[in-house]
Amino acid sequence: MYYIKTTIAALGLTATMATAQDFDLPKQMSWTAYDTGSAGYNQAVAIGAALQDAAGVNLRVLPGKNDVSRTEPLRQGRVEFSATGVGGSFMAQEGVFDFGAENWGPQPIRVLMANNGGAINLAVGVANDLGIKEFSDLKGKRVAYIVGAPALNVNTEAYLAYGGLTWDDVERVDFGGFGASWTGLIENQVDAAFASTNSGKAYEAEAGPRGLFWPPIDPDNAEGLARMTAIAPFFTPNKAMVGATIDGTDGYQGAGYAYPVLTAIEATDADLVYNMTKAMVELFPQYDGKAPGIGGWAMDKQDMEWVVPYHEGAIRYYTEAGVWTDAAQAHNDKLIARQAVLAKAWEETKAANPSDWEAAWAEARRKALADGGFEVVF
Repeated sequence: MYYIKTTIAALGLTATMATAQDFDLPKQMSWTAYDTGSAGYNQAVAIGAALQDAAGVNLRVLPGKNDVSRTEPLRQGRVEFSATGVGGSFMAQEGVFDFGAENWGPQPIRVLMANNGGAINLAVGVANDLGIKEFSDLKGKRVAYIVGAPALNVNTEAYLAYGGLTWDDVERVDFGGFGASWTGLIENQVDAAFASTNSGKAYEAEAGPRGLFWPPIDPDNAEGLARMTAIAPFFTPNKAMVGATIDGTDGYQGAGYAYPVLTAIEATDADLVYNMTKAMVELFPQYDGKAPGIGGWAMDKQDMEWVVPYHEGAIRYYTEAGVWTDAAQAHNDKLIARQAVLAKAWEETKAANPSDWEAAWAEARRKALADGGFEVVF
């Protein structure tokens, strides 16, 4: 199956407190991340503080309201990296949803590292004043939809599917960004919204007048999980121990995936990627514990066979560290070949200049993947 998850464990690597001379990074750097108050933004800020203290690097974190606004600066070279999610990584690679528009297309995304902590879930939270207990109870309720953020919307759709619902079964309420959707939940403009359980906005909702509840995902509900993963195959059941309403409890049984994911593009300088990866690994003791859920960046939690390929600069570092395997390289080569097939199909579709772009690209994309022996997703 295309979605292989092989997590590296028990590496035996000893991280020491790094100093400035250990890294060769620009003194000024920029990342894009999720909205202010999101878990991804908060973690990027904490990592930036460690970079400043250890290496004198000033990291500017640019919040983006949606996947496109986070990925566009990366594509244009206006930021070095993006701390994104599955939208700005997997969906951008696949050229689907907003990335299937004629001015986008499949992107040559490359991974440095990802937060695979398992301590958090990526979930749909609901206002606690509604008395909702299961996702099926969302029928007829107001559910947030983020314009220009296909990852968030697909994830919400997957949770609805788990409950046997579609967007047609709920009242869709559009918002311009992630943060606005959660402000809407707090202010009674919407009843449900998607976030990581450790998002600052989720904590705000917990403390707000309506409260917050995370409906559960039953790992034994095979039919519900099948519906969920048919929409978003990167989800796996997970018991979160960190987050709003969760901290200090026995945990919340939901679902999750890697978030945030630190990405570059293929053309990003390999030496820069190598040194950024090195800094992320070796500075971990200095930023660990500085934001909720940040422990998932640890080296022993990295998944070297994810759904998006790693950058050659990151591979160089992992090879030197002794954690890059032949299996990881074979998997990476297959992912890069997948991207090449998608890019070729995109150029051929553009050259054909179809009158119905959306339909033509969807058909061409699926055919190219099937003909190349790759799993067809979306």
